[in-house]
Amino acid sequence: MEQHSELRKNIGFSVATSIVIGTVIGSGIFMKPGIILSSAGNSKMAMLAWIIGGIITLASGLTISEISVKIPKTGGLYAYLETVYGKLWGFLCGWIQSLIYAPAVIGALGLYFGSIFADLFGIEQHNKIWIGIMVVLFLTILNLLGTKYGGFIQIGSTIGKMVPIFLIAIFGLWKGNGNILMQESGVAADHISMGAAVLATLWAYDGWINVGFMAGEMKNPSKTLPKAIISGILFVMFAYIAVNAALFHVLSGKQIVHLGANSASYASQILFGPVGSKLITIGILISIFGCLNGKLLTFPRIPYAMAESKLVPASRFISWVHPKSKTPVGATVLVVIISLILMLCWDPDRLSNIAIFSVFTFYGLAFFALFILRKRDPDNGRNLYKVPLYPVTPIIAILGVIYIVGSTLIDSPKDTILSIICTIIGLPVYKFMIKRNHTASLPVVSAIQEKTTEQ
Repeated sequence: MEQHSELRKNIGFSVATSIVIGTVIGSGIFMKPGIILSSAGNSKMAMLAWIIGGIITLASGLTISEISVKIPKTGGLYAYLETVYGKLWGFLCGWIQSLIYAPAVIGALGLYFGSIFADLFGIEQHNKIWIGIMVVLFLTILNLLGTKYGGFIQIGSTIGKMVPIFLIAIFGLWKGNGNILMQESGVAADHISMGAAVLATLWAYDGWINVGFMAGEMKNPSKTLPKAIISGILFVMFAYIAVNAALFHVLSGKQIVHLGANSASYASQILFGPVGSKLITIGILISIFGCLNGKLLTFPRIPYAMAESKLVPASRFISWVHPKSKTPVGATVLVVIISLILMLCWDPDRLSNIAIFSVFTFYGLAFFALFILRKRDPDNGRNLYKVPLYPVTPIIAILGVIYIVGSTLIDSPKDTILSIICTIIGLPVYKFMIKRNHTASLPVVSAIQEKTTEQ
């Protein structure tokens, strides 16, 4: 543990793109259509909400791509903020991601997997927590064996989750006879909110930024990362819009709202018979499994990057990289332990609400950082990736963040207060670590001065 060990650079374009797709497409594509339709009022506005959410996400991805090229470091968002705004903001971002965001997302996905798995095989629902814990531990062990194993799972599960998506999209558009853009939700006008519909799509699109956490392990991050982010987001947009169009072609708007999370399963049963429901359920499990693997593959790189800078307690353990597998063992163990505690204490929906607010404020700071980086370093003619339609693209991304944060403050004030409190707690921890690091460096400085004096 005392020997410094570098992470292995063995991630290429295919694995990086699969991480983007795998960490975005989880259960949202199957669970959200009914919620978005009921908020939008009709299928035309619901489809528009998915497109708007995709445009905001694409603008965010294009913006972060340029930042990732300028700052190709392991740690992603944490590394970006530390480089641009200083160690304090980088620490607070990494602190919240390590303490709340990452464990909450992993815990929620584990619990969702456990609940669906238990329902599929007729297992009593009180066992869903233990099923979720087992799948989290299983994927943790595989990822600790080496990034190539996690990468194989990511590519395989990404391909696997595409099967039910393509089946529903292709056969739904082929065999359905409904008017895609003329389906009414049946929801009263006073309950319709286009803002709420777009917000729901943005939650479904979240997760694409996680691939930036692994830039330091990519063979050529300046080329690989932008391509992976952009291609991954475009693929997800296409998948979301295609599946929703197919659902509107097969089911009525009122059916989709009434069925809610079961609408995709019901549409599959109509298209493929009784086996269809089982098929789509397995597809959802594969989707969540791959998404969870992507989180476990990427999230530990945040506390690892912080520990490398000695900004967290027990930095020696958290920054420990296995000498053979070259994986961040200490950071992974830390994130998983917190995740398991949250799984035992809270429900997945609550964890999801807390996670989304805790990180989006820092997203906004990262998007604004592009303006600062452009001013500091105009590239001087270097052939580097630049975000198209600057400054419109990063402005769209920033407006999207403002909307998400504002909506969450109004809809879930208790969860936002918890996130704010945890952020404030990070301030004394940061001051303590800076003071301890300064104190630890004094003997070294004194020894150097004494040696210089003797000479």
